[in-house]
Amino acid sequence: MYAVVGCSECSALWIVEGRPETTECPRCGSTRQFSKRRKFVTTEDEDHAREVRSSMLANRSGYGDAFADLDSFAEMGDAAEDAVVDDDEYLEAAGIDPGEVAAAGDRAESGGSGGSVSKKERVREAVRELDQPTEDDIVDYCTDHGVGAEYARRTLEKLARSGEVSESRGVYRLL
Repeated sequence: MYAVVGCSECSALWIVEGRPETTECPRCGSTRQFSKRRKFVTTEDEDHAREVRSSMLANRSGYGDAFADLDSFAEMGDAAEDAVVDDDEYLEAAGIDPGEVAAAGDRAESGGSGGSVSKKERVREAVRELDQPTEDDIVDYCTDHGVGAEYARRTLEKLARSGEVSESRGVYRLL
């Protein structure tokens, strides 16, 4: 059951579902027993309750005639769904392959390969992945993966100073 009820304090109108013990006005916060609230309509159909409340609000504002010319909530909802462009249509119109977007989203959610790695982590990765890496090997690896050579050199130096990597005879390793 749905009821369109009103507040005796501020004249707000809202829809209440079921038969609660008390109701609180969403505008002013006054709480009263549901049985004492004025019920303008009681119906089993939520859309009908919405229609009645909307009609009452339109009449209060002086737009009753304009409201009468509108379709029902259900009809307007159907029209709105039909008028919306779905994601795939939008992407295709923009020249983007929806399949590629979905695949990229899956990669990002899974956290697997293909996700973004910070530049600093890329330097660490180079030290970890390369066999007996020298500074030049690490810089080459980083530049192949989109990290600038100067950044790679500075970061490698900082990692060595902070004790995250060690250098012995020109070869680096993670600690």
